[in-house]
Amino acid sequence: MTTLWDKSNRETLVQTLAVVDTQTFPRRLLQHGMVRPGKPAFREKHLGIWQSWTWAEVNAEVRALACGLAALGFGRGMHLAIIGDNRPRLYWAMLAAQCLGGVPVPLYQDAPAADMAFVLENADIAYAIVEDQEQVDKLSEVKALYPRIGHIAYDDERGMRHYRQPGLLSLAQLQELGRAHDLAQPDFFAAAVAAGKGEDTAVILYTSGTTGKPKGVCQSHAALLAAGAGGVAFDALSDAEDILSYLPMAWVGDCLFSLAQAMVAGFTVNCPESGDTVQIDMREIGPTCYFAPPRVFENMLTSVMIRMEDAGPLKRRMFHHFMAVAKRSGAAILDGRPVAARERLAYALGSLLVYGPLKNVLGLSRVRVAYTAGAAIGPDLFRFYRSIGVNLKQLYGSTETCAYVCLQPDGNIKFDSVGLPAPGVEVRLAANGEVLVKSPATMSGYYKRPDATAEVIDADGYFHTGDAGLFDSEGHLKIIDRAADVGRMTDGAIFAPNYIENKLKFFPFIKEAVAFGHARDRVCAFVNIDLEAVGNWAERRGIAYAGYTDLAARAQTYELVRDCVEKVNLELAAEALMAGTQIHRFLVLHKELDPDDGELTRTRKVRRAFIADKYAPLIAALYEGKQTQYIDIQVKFEDGRSGSSSAELQIWDSRTFPALGQAA
Repeated sequence: MTTLWDKSNRETLVQTLAVVDTQTFPRRLLQHGMVRPGKPAFREKHLGIWQSWTWAEVNAEVRALACGLAALGFGRGMHLAIIGDNRPRLYWAMLAAQCLGGVPVPLYQDAPAADMAFVLENADIAYAIVEDQEQVDKLSEVKALYPRIGHIAYDDERGMRHYRQPGLLSLAQLQELGRAHDLAQPDFFAAAVAAGKGEDTAVILYTSGTTGKPKGVCQSHAALLAAGAGGVAFDALSDAEDILSYLPMAWVGDCLFSLAQAMVAGFTVNCPESGDTVQIDMREIGPTCYFAPPRVFENMLTSVMIRMEDAGPLKRRMFHHFMAVAKRSGAAILDGRPVAARERLAYALGSLLVYGPLKNVLGLSRVRVAYTAGAAIGPDLFRFYRSIGVNLKQLYGSTETCAYVCLQPDGNIKFDSVGLPAPGVEVRLAANGEVLVKSPATMSGYYKRPDATAEVIDADGYFHTGDAGLFDSEGHLKIIDRAADVGRMTDGAIFAPNYIENKLKFFPFIKEAVAFGHARDRVCAFVNIDLEAVGNWAERRGIAYAGYTDLAARAQTYELVRDCVEKVNLELAAEALMAGTQIHRFLVLHKELDPDDGELTRTRKVRRAFIADKYAPLIAALYEGKQTQYIDIQVKFEDGRSGSSSAELQIWDSRTFPALGQAA
C-alpha cells in the first residue's frame, strides 16, 4: 500500500493542489494525505480485531481503485453503484469514482433485487462495487431485468471461489489492474483529479420513495462540502474526532458525516464488524461524535428499560429516583443554566451511580456531541438523553439539502424545535406554513427529472421541503409534520399524525404507530408492539406466547398498550393545539410494518397512503365502532416468496381527557 503512495509522485500532487482549490472530495483526500499522512483515517473491525488505515494508506488504496476502474473503461460522467454494509473499501470506491470524474450511487444493501433494478436502470449503471456474495447474487438476478451491468467487483471473497461470470472480479484484482495502469501512465491520476470541479456531481442519493418511485438527488462536491464545513465549524469538530459509521451508505445522513465531514475535518471513520455488533463495537471505540435517527435512540431506551425490568428491586428504585432528579435538572446543568446546589449534588451522585454507568453501557461515555435527524424525535425521548448528560441535538434537513438546514447551538436547545437556520442557510415559511430553504447545500436537481426539480425549487432558488413548520419568538424552527400529512379534524382542530405517533413510540413497548384523523371527528391508531420489550414484560408475568402474532392478540398486551395510549392522551389534553387529537380507539396489528411489504420506506418512514389503502377494512372498523375485524393481506417472506397473513383483530377504546382549562 505504501509503495504505491510513494510512487505516486508527491511533488506532482503538491503542484496540483497548489493551483486548484479543494472544492472536490479527491482534492480533500490528497490534502489529508499530505497534512496528516500518519493519522488514522478509517478503522474496521474484522474477525474481532480492529484494523486501521492512515490517510497516506487510504490515498494509496483509492488511487489503485481509481486506476483499476479506469483500466476497465470507467470514466468521467459514468455512474458506479455501491452496495453493502459500511466498509472502508466501499467508501474508497466512492472516492475512486469521484477521482475519475464519475459519480457513485450507493444503494440500500437490504433492498431486494427487484427494488434495486429500478435504481440501477434509472441511474444508468454499468459498473458496480459490492460488499459480498449476497450482493453479487442480487445483481446477477437483476441482470435478467437490467442487462447493462457489465463489471462487478466484490470486497469479501468468501463464497466466491467458484463464481466465473464475465466481468466479475475481486477488489484485490481490481487494485492490481490499477497499479499496473498507474505504472504505465504515472500522470493519469493527478490529471484526472485536477480536471474535477466543485459543481460536478459528487453523488446521486435516491429518496426513500414515501409517496412514489424514488428520485435520484444529484449533489455536487461544493454542496456536500459546504454542508460538511458548516457542521464542522458550528460544533468545532476536529481531526481528533472518532465517529461510528453504521447507518446505510445510501442515506444522506451517512454521506454527510462519514464522507463530507470526514473529508473536511480529517477525523477517523470507524466501521463495525456487522449490524449485530454495533453496540459492542460502539463501546470499544467510544465515539466522540455520534449520529443516529430517532429509531436508534428509541431502541437504546427500550433496551435500558428492559434491563431495568430484569434488575432487582433496589436497583430499580435507585434508577427511577435518580432519573427523576435528571428530569428536573439534568438538561439545565448540561446547558450551563443556574441549578440549586442541592440539585447539583443529587445529580452528581446520580452521575456516579446511574448516568455514568448507563452511558458506558450505551457506548456514549466519550460523546461530545450527538445528533439525530431523518424524522422528528419525540420531546420526551430528547429530554431523556440530555437529562443524563448526552449532548444530543436535532439536525433538520433532507436528502435535497444535504441534511443541512437547521442546527441547535450549545446552551440554546429546545426540545420541541429543530434549532436555528444553519450558517449560510435562509429559511422562510410559505403562506401555507411549508418550510422553504435557500442554501449552498441544495441539490443540483433530480436525475433525469427536470419536471420534478422545477416542482420543488422555485424561481427564487428556494427548495420546497414539503414540511409544515413555524418559528417561535426566538427564531427557532418547529416542524409540525409533513405538509401533506397535516390535516384538520371535522371540528377544525389541527391533526399532525407524526407528532402523535412519536409520543406513542416513546414507550419501549410500542415500536411503530400510525394515526388517522384527517377529515374525521376523532383520532384512531394502529400500533406495532416491540417484540423484545413486550416479550420480556410477558415472560416476567408468566404469560406464554408463540410469536409476534400471538403476543399481539393477548388481552394483557392490549391493556399494556391502552395504558400507553391513555398517558399520551393525558399529555395531548395539556396542549392547547393538540387536545382535540387524543386517540379514541386503537388496535394492535398482527404483523410488524415492513419495508419489504411496502408499508415503510428503507429509512423506516411510514407510507401513509399505502397503509391506508392496504388496511382500509381495519380503518373502517375503527370508525364504525366494531369490536373486531378480520384482515387477510399479502406479505413477502425473507426468502423472497409471497404469502398471506390473516387474523381476527380486536379493537379497543381508550380513555380521553378534557382539554386543559376545561372542567373535568
